[in-house]
Amino acid sequence: MWKPDRSSKKALYEQIADYLEQRISYGEFPPGSLLPPERKLAEQFDVNRSTVISAFAELRSMGIIESRIGSGTRVSTSKWGATPKHTPNWSRFAEGGSFLPNLPFLRRIREALAHNPSLIDFASGELSADLAPTDEIAALMSNNAYTSYLGYVNPQGSTPLREALVDYLTNYRGIRTTESSILITSGSQQSLFLITQCLLSPGDAVAIEDPSYCYSLPMFQSAGLRLFRLPVDNHGVQPEDIRTLYKKHRIKMVFLNPNYQNPTGAVLSEERRRRLLDIISELGLPVVEDDPYSLTSYDGVPPLSLKSMDTTGSVLYIGSFSKIAASGLRIGWMVAPRSIVERLADARQQMDFGLSIIPQQVAGQFLQSAYFAPHLERLRIQLQFKRDLLIESLEKELSGLIEYVVPVGGIHFWCKLIPSIPDGILLEESIKKGIVMVPGSVYGSDSGYVRFTFARAKSDEIALGISRFAEALRELIK
Repeated sequence: MWKPDRSSKKALYEQIADYLEQRISYGEFPPGSLLPPERKLAEQFDVNRSTVISAFAELRSMGIIESRIGSGTRVSTSKWGATPKHTPNWSRFAEGGSFLPNLPFLRRIREALAHNPSLIDFASGELSADLAPTDEIAALMSNNAYTSYLGYVNPQGSTPLREALVDYLTNYRGIRTTESSILITSGSQQSLFLITQCLLSPGDAVAIEDPSYCYSLPMFQSAGLRLFRLPVDNHGVQPEDIRTLYKKHRIKMVFLNPNYQNPTGAVLSEERRRRLLDIISELGLPVVEDDPYSLTSYDGVPPLSLKSMDTTGSVLYIGSFSKIAASGLRIGWMVAPRSIVERLADARQQMDFGLSIIPQQVAGQFLQSAYFAPHLERLRIQLQFKRDLLIESLEKELSGLIEYVVPVGGIHFWCKLIPSIPDGILLEESIKKGIVMVPGSVYGSDSGYVRFTFARAKSDEIALGISRFAEALRELIK
C-alpha cells in the first residue's frame, strides 16, 4: 500500500496531492465520485489529518476536487474540459449486479490487515508460511522440467493430477473413484460456486449447518437460494432435522462440513453419519460434503468421510490443498457422478478455460512424492502445538470469560463469550489492540461467539494475540 516517502525533499502533503491526482486521472475516482474522508486517508497514509487537509487544499486550488459542508469532498465535474462530458456512474455499477459483496465484517478485517500487516491474524483461514511444504515443492520444481505443452488442458483438469487424486482419495479418505469422476477446481469455494450456480435455481431451498462457513459466503444469497438451518452440537447435525426441513420446505440439497467443522470444530459422529445417509437415500436428497480438514486430525486417524460410506451415489465430495498444503497453489477437487462433472466442467470452461497447468503438475507430483506423508505428520504436530498454545493463553487470560470445546483436528477454535458484547464493537476494539479475529455472527450464530484461527498466526504471536484480545474484552466489560 502506497505511503508518502518521508526521506523525500518534497513535502508530504504535496506527495499525497500528486498521488490522489494520479488516481483521479487513472479513473479510479471518476468525476463526481466521493473521496475517502480526511481522517481515513490520514490513517492510511500514516500522517496527521492536517497533512491531508493541506493536500486537499492543493487539489482544490487546481480545480481537481470540490468540497461542500456536510457532503464531503468530491472529484470536480467541471475540470475535465470546457465541454461537459458524461462519465459512467461507476458507483451505481459497483452497487449493482446479482453477485453480492463480502459481508461487512469480512471487508473490515481485510481492510484492517491491508492497512496494518503487523496485526496478529486469528481471522485468515490458511496455513502460515512455516506450515506449508515450501522446501518440498521447491525441490520438486527444481528436479522436474516443466517442458510439456502449456496450452489448455482437459476441462476437468490435468489428467495426471486426477490420476494422482484417485490414489490419494483411496489411500487417505477411503473413497473409490476414477479420474473421469473428478473435477479440478481452484478450491472449495469455486466448487461451491459451481454447484450453487449450475445445479440449483433461484428460490430453491437448501439446508446448511448452523453455525456454518456457508453463511460467510454471499454466493448462496447471490444465487437466490433459501437457506434453512441445521443446528450443530458437539457431535454435528441431527439427521432427523434434515427430514423435518424436507417435509416443511422441500429442501433440494444439503451442505455439510462433517469433519472438524468450520467454525465449531465439531465432528459428526459415526452413528449420525449412518442415520444421515439412510435419510438422504430415502428422500433422494444430494449432500455436498466439504472436507478440507480431515487430514489435520491430531492423532493421525482422520474421521471417515461421508463419501466413503455412500452406497447410493448421493454425496458430492469437495476437497482442497488449501488447508493441508498451500492455499496459493489454488488446487481443489470435486468427486461427483460423471454427468455432474461434465456439466460443471463445461460451466467452468466458460469462466476461465481451465486452471494453470503448472500448479496442477506440481500438486500431482507432490501427492505421489515421498514428501507428502512426512509433511502431513509435521503439519499435524505443529497444528496441535499451536492449538495447545492457544488453550494455555485462553486459560491464562480469559478464564471465567469464555466457554469452549477443545477441537481434536482442524485449524479453528470456537469460543462462546460469557459477557455480552456487540460483535462490531468487539472487532473494532480488537483491531485497535493489534489483533483480528472473526465474530461468530459471520457464520450465522448469535452475537457473543468468536472464531480464532490458529494456523495463520506464528507460534510466538499466539500468547500476545490472546493477551491483546483479553485487554480489548475487559475494557468493553468495564
